[in-house]
Amino acid sequence: MKSKRFQTLAERPVNKDGFVAEWPEVGLIAIGSPNDPKPSIKIQNGKIVEMDGKLREDFDMIERFIADYAIDIEAAEKAMAMDSVEIARMLVDINIPREKVLEISKGLTPAKIVDVIDKMNILEIMMAMQKMRARKRPGNQCHVTNVRDNPVLIAADAAEGALRGFDEEETTVGITRYAPFNALALLIGAQTGRGGVLTQCALEEAFELTIGMRGLTSYAETISVYGTEQVFVDGDDTPWSKAFLASAYASRGLKMRFTSGTGSEVQMGYAEGKSMLYLEAKCVLITKAAGVQGLQNGSISCIGVPGAVPSGIRVVAGENLITMMLDLEVASGNDQTFSHSDIRRTARLMPQLLAGTDLIFSGYSAVPNYDNMFAGSNFDIEDVDDYLAVQRDLMVDGGLRPVTEEEVVAVRNKAAKALQAVFKKLGLPPITDEEVEAATLANGSRDMPARDVNEDLKAATEMMQRRITGLDVVRALAESGYTDVAQNVLNMLKQRIAGDYLHTSAVLDKAFKIDSAVNNPNDYKGPGTGYRLSPERWQEIKDIPQALKPESFNTEEGA
Repeated sequence: MKSKRFQTLAERPVNKDGFVAEWPEVGLIAIGSPNDPKPSIKIQNGKIVEMDGKLREDFDMIERFIADYAIDIEAAEKAMAMDSVEIARMLVDINIPREKVLEISKGLTPAKIVDVIDKMNILEIMMAMQKMRARKRPGNQCHVTNVRDNPVLIAADAAEGALRGFDEEETTVGITRYAPFNALALLIGAQTGRGGVLTQCALEEAFELTIGMRGLTSYAETISVYGTEQVFVDGDDTPWSKAFLASAYASRGLKMRFTSGTGSEVQMGYAEGKSMLYLEAKCVLITKAAGVQGLQNGSISCIGVPGAVPSGIRVVAGENLITMMLDLEVASGNDQTFSHSDIRRTARLMPQLLAGTDLIFSGYSAVPNYDNMFAGSNFDIEDVDDYLAVQRDLMVDGGLRPVTEEEVVAVRNKAAKALQAVFKKLGLPPITDEEVEAATLANGSRDMPARDVNEDLKAATEMMQRRITGLDVVRALAESGYTDVAQNVLNMLKQRIAGDYLHTSAVLDKAFKIDSAVNNPNDYKGPGTGYRLSPERWQEIKDIPQALKPESFNTEEGA
């Protein structure tokens, strides 16, 4: 006999998800593996000679890098002697300022950091995140891609994303040779929607650095670090080579952060039987040791792994908190889809949304998920009205603003036309008026006419050979009458010289003023402190277009 109730439950979306019991031997455990080391430290002659139960002569390259460059030895012995529960309470206590907690956390080893997180439930982790975030104001980042690599559509979607409030926008490609066009379209579209939006084109590092030096992008975050030596070696990398690459970006005025995330070592088969959070704590410490201003973590492309094991989503929030405890910017994930259940994917978002992080999504899909070349996002453009409603329901700043259809249509049209003009000035394959109109009104790439891919790829390659730079883009825009967009692109190039957006958690507002942990540090100490919605921002969040307004009703007597 079969229960009809259980038959109904079996058909629910959540039961299409993958779940697995804990399996510590292969690393399928979020926290508390029996193979995780116990916290310890021993210092002699200014060097760490023992860390987490291992002697210095037995350190692998990751442990040596952390011991030599990440842990403050002047703070270490006192911090490590503290009870983990006491440190956890300091994180939650509104009477203890963030700066005091940072003095403790900079002396902790990977195992000790994980032990602290393990003493906290999800609500306590969220409370700590609200206090430990580096920049006072939370922000957001989006993905702008499409399966056809259509540059006209990228420009229109980037403009809409900027109008909706995203601080950063990221693209990538289906066909590698399309990347110069994607970067160019993203730059023009973003600066049409709102001046000051940071952009990147995610590809291999040599190309990213090249287009960044030419002023076509302004940040990067694809420099991955891992918690076990074998995974690092498989990538032909070391912590030292990653640190060198980070300095190459920063020295050329490009904001950058590393990327890591719980579950990556499990996916790659070398978790060494350790828990996901222990390995991630090592990644965060590598980032700190390399001198990088921030980290993209929150499981990222591996979210299905922690999402399948007990406490996995709690641990994802925990890894975000660890990043904050080490005074780094955090782009806190929520970027790859992991569940068929709307309830689960919303629950996965809530810790970061409610507590606030520097970038709540490190890739909200500003396009339909069928067009998202980063394998889909936890939320996409078709969820945006739900997201805006949640902001309004809970009086929380998720980084987005309501917009009208008229505003969106206008800015998409302007971005598409601006790109059309730049392509013409630079001698690139023409963009037709039909394409401009389609991109103006499109939901996704299925609504776009086809382009001549061979001609585009040939021209994109020639564009790189011609060494076209951001200044060429400025000139083309100005000569075509798009002086406001030209000024915005020029202002982005000026920021490369100033270097202020290299500061921790730095983003730009529409007036190109820096908002960072340096000039706007988080000072949360309980109710009435820290980030609070201004009356203007709250009015903006409240004013969703679909809300009925008093003037909508005829209140005259007898009506």
